[in-house]
Amino acid sequence: MTVRNLIAVGGRPSTTAPTLSPGGVNDRRSFRWTDLTVYIGFVLVFAFFALTTADKGFLTVQNATSIVTAVTPIALMAFGAVFVLTAGEIDLSIGSVVALSALVTALGLRHFGLVGGVVCGLAIGVGTGLLNGLLIVGLRVPSFLITLGTMQLFSGIAQMSTQLQDVPILNPTYNTLFGSGMVGPVSDAVVWLLAGFVVAQIAYRNLAFGWRVMATGSDRRSARALGINTRRVRVAVMLISSLTAALAGMIYAGEVQGAVYTLGSNDLLTVLAGVVIGGTSLFGGTGSIFGALLGAILMAMIVNGLVLMGATVQQQIVVQGIIIVVAVAVSQRQPAE
Repeated sequence: MTVRNLIAVGGRPSTTAPTLSPGGVNDRRSFRWTDLTVYIGFVLVFAFFALTTADKGFLTVQNATSIVTAVTPIALMAFGAVFVLTAGEIDLSIGSVVALSALVTALGLRHFGLVGGVVCGLAIGVGTGLLNGLLIVGLRVPSFLITLGTMQLFSGIAQMSTQLQDVPILNPTYNTLFGSGMVGPVSDAVVWLLAGFVVAQIAYRNLAFGWRVMATGSDRRSARALGINTRRVRVAVMLISSLTAALAGMIYAGEVQGAVYTLGSNDLLTVLAGVVIGGTSLFGGTGSIFGALLGAILMAMIVNGLVLMGATVQQQIVVQGIIIVVAVAVSQRQPAE
């Protein structure tokens, strides 16, 4: 099935779903071991820490819960990043959106109550996403440069909004719903993670929008020729990215029961690394929501294992950097010319 046929039937995947190549046609790639990077890496990392830190609690239920709680905001942003990268764009501003949404949510809770605070936080996601998307398509400037600028803009606004002061969240209902509560025996972080995964997977693989995102990232000119409004698609993926970042910021705020302008400041590299390791192409056209989930868990598991081993923050950064370079080199390597 070609992209033309796919759009003609409303963008619904058939039982033999196509893989969109850069040329925009059906391209069934032969199996490559690099497609299994995230799975092999996950098994190897898990096995390593299971052997070296088993006596320190790595295999306990409590530690698994800790990993899931830590990975939830990262994974939510990773889901949004899959849409952005698949469309051939990139969003460098997500870390700043995390901090800004958390602070605005905290201030909104103080002045407008639970509903008002949640609406304020989500509004930040909508506003920043629309700003990024409209600037990209309106000015016809690469998303890398636009979001590099808005990253600084949103960070500055976050710092100015509270004069660098922390904002505590004293609303127990909010804290229970966003990160600190339980749904039966399960942390609500798990609920957020599963809900985000299901929504993202359906939108990416089973709705017409997901296939239009892939077509836009594969070949924008061909996508336009097929009637796809690529400008609208590009704005939409930036909106999704900012909304997931805003939600991540709200969850962070609920977990720590407060907000500070440094929230999310170190998340960008972790998110992009998890997404790319998970099989999403930096060149657009293809991606994996499930791969992004595994990639995010892999990154969180590495940090958790290193902490249990007693590694310093500096050592953790060095090890993460080495792992990211190796994994990305394997999974994103282009064929020889």
